[in-house]
Amino acid sequence: MTINELARPWVAGLGVYEPGRPIEEVAREMGFDDASEIIKLASNENALGVSPKAVVAMKKSVRQMHLYPDGGAFYLRQALGKRLNVSPDQIITGAGSNELIEFIGHVFLDASTSMVMADRAFVVYKLVADMFRARTIKVPMKNFTHDLDAMLAAVTPDTRVIFVSNPNNPTGTMVDQAALDRFMDRIPDHVLVAFDEAYIELLPPVRQPDCLKYVRAGRKVILLRTFSKTYGLAGLRIGYGVASEDCIKLLQRVRQPFNTTAMAQIAAIAALEDDEFVNRTRAMTQDGVAFFEAAFNKMKLEYVPTCANFIMVKVGPGREIFDVMQREGVIVRPMDPYGLPEYIRITIGTRAENRRCIAVLKKVLKAF
Repeated sequence: MTINELARPWVAGLGVYEPGRPIEEVAREMGFDDASEIIKLASNENALGVSPKAVVAMKKSVRQMHLYPDGGAFYLRQALGKRLNVSPDQIITGAGSNELIEFIGHVFLDASTSMVMADRAFVVYKLVADMFRARTIKVPMKNFTHDLDAMLAAVTPDTRVIFVSNPNNPTGTMVDQAALDRFMDRIPDHVLVAFDEAYIELLPPVRQPDCLKYVRAGRKVILLRTFSKTYGLAGLRIGYGVASEDCIKLLQRVRQPFNTTAMAQIAAIAALEDDEFVNRTRAMTQDGVAFFEAAFNKMKLEYVPTCANFIMVKVGPGREIFDVMQREGVIVRPMDPYGLPEYIRITIGTRAENRRCIAVLKKVLKAF
């Protein structure tokens, strides 16, 4: 009997997530002698690097890394609860928000249930639903934005979860507060709403929709957030979810002990206090978005206005453009896995990185 025959028969057919390619991998494949010649604008990482306060805290903690982490992330949950004005018992931590999406699958999805998502939203929602053999109901977006009315209409009696990515990856669009309120007024009682807010802190507070109010009101919602983007801790894999205490208790039952590292918890606590770094990140993002929009307008390229630290632009044969740009030392993200083969997604980088990206894109487009 082969190993595939030992496995559950549907596992071999599961989709695989295509991440942004690492710099070192591209350097080896493309024959670059020096990996520093390559810039990566593919995974929506923070071009400013790591929160300086997190760096200081991590350095101080290095000699304690022989000890297991706090399995319940007590101090991080305390810090988050204070900042968000919720009980620490309403918070769960994960290895990035991706692990929390999997927790949702463990608790709420199986072969007898369905999940609703937008057709151009984060592909991991479907990958997790497939893993638990739940049916995915994909709803077409309207102008690259979640069509909440259509998503409500798609709900069936067996639907257990709706994912709303806001701002959305990969389109960068956002649903406003009024639309969210109308949506929540009509959501059926048998559905949990998962608001994925991985990019929310990149926006000034006055532009951030308030979904925490639904949690405080005891609604069936969970907010998913991460330290990967705004705080620059992507390599540590640390995120958190906010929901009712009853929901968190269920999610805690499927969480493995020590799922978040001690270093990640320490860095996250320090990063939460680094408001100066957050403000610099927001300014860099706004500056970069304005730069790319101006460049695309001059190049007469269609793009999707963004609320995040990336921008999606229509270039024609997206996969081919991506391949050639890699050879020029610039890594972007092709959008064909999202059913958008004419688009690439570009992460906002430093000013120098942004200028180089546009120079390479102009050069490559001349060949097509």
